Amino acid sequence: MRLYAVVAAGGFRRYATYRIATAAGVFTNTVFGFILAYTYMALWDERPQLGGYDMPQALTYVWLGQALLATCAMMGGGFEDELMERIRTGDVAIDLYRPIDLQMWWLAGDLGRAAYQLMARGIVPMVLGALAFPLALPRSPGIWLAFLVSVTLGVVVSFAVRYLVALSAFWLMDGAGASQIAFLAGLFFSGMLLPLTLFPGLLGEVARALPWSALLQVPADVFLGKHTGWGLVEAFAFQGGWALALLLAGRLVQSVATRRVVVQGG
Repeated sequence: MRLYAVVAAGGFRRYATYRIATAAGVFTNTVFGFILAYTYMALWDERPQLGGYDMPQALTYVWLGQALLATCAMMGGGFEDELMERIRTGDVAIDLYRPIDLQMWWLAGDLGRAAYQLMARGIVPMVLGALAFPLALPRSPGIWLAFLVSVTLGVVVSFAVRYLVALSAFWLMDGAGASQIAFLAGLFFSGMLLPLTLFPGLLGEVARALPWSALLQVPADVFLGKHTGWGLVEAFAFQGGWALALLLAGRLVQSVATRRVVVQGG
């Protein structure tokens, strides 16, 4: 485990070196936060309590989305491009023969990336949003802790989805198409565009049951106090269940790909 802790720390330092990119990301998240906040204000003025949120909760949801956009890599930009390139060039064969767990290696690095993005691109926009709008910030330290746990589970779910997308490069000439599909699905079904509680009927039920809801909708509802007591346990179980299922699926696909590499190499 010490090795993977070092890898996670390396992932944190790697993204910390791109200070101009971080500043640009903070600026972009803040600008879009203001645009979405005023859009939500107009919408909630017409439909108070829409989706079960009052105005401060809806505005808080906006800024949580901006804070978690890069943290959970809803638009990509994590490890997957590098892994797909290593698969395309055949360098992944070297990785598979190393005495490490390939999935854990990339997961550790992505956790380091997510920690940096949460601190660097999450806190500043959230603070600016709180200064400009009446946000519904939790007063209980327990809710903040539960939120961090939920975000961590969301990051693992995001990683597991993107890991499967990256592994598709073993069978596809170019993984860009799969990445684009995952990117669009992540934006729509995470609740980044609108809270999933606004989606009507069957569409809403399906959207809330898909793994992408673990990236934003669930952490946001934990932050807003929508999940308490046994409901909080169920929220964690939902995120943890998807994380486990997708990680196991990734291991299965990785195993099939490894046998393919060995056969071709032999």
